Amino acid sequence: MAEERNLDLIQVTERAEPPVCKIMDYGKYLYWLRKKEKTAKGSRSSELKGIRLGFNISLHDLETRARQAEKFLKKGDRIRIEMVLRGREKALGDFAKGKINQFLEILEKVIPIKIERGLKREPRGFTMIISKGR
Repeated sequence: MAEERNLDLIQVTERAEPPVCKIMDYGKYLYWLRKKEKTAKGSRSSELKGIRLGFNISLHDLETRARQAEKFLKKGDRIRIEMVLRGREKALGDFAKGKINQFLEILEKVIPIKIERGLKREPRGFTMIISKGR
């Protein structure tokens, strides 16, 4: 029947008993498989969201940012935490690290987190990347 239509007989699954087959063009089938694989691969990756903390951020604002970060993490996104330092703030790196650690403690109480890239000093401040912990 497949030869009459100039098509191929393709076995769709090996596990089924009796075997399941389709009559279709083999090239078209391979294209369909690649396309299906590509869409499945792309949907799995998570987006990188950013949370920017100021040097003189208050406790209430830290809690607000933690709630926003919680929403991102529940959606499965990763988060880049940034603290931009300007002028003399660059000399007070320990204070900035303390603020970031305070933010992480607040967030840890709400949702488990996993640190993907630790706190890194960059020319304009500090950054780190976190994701949802298991």
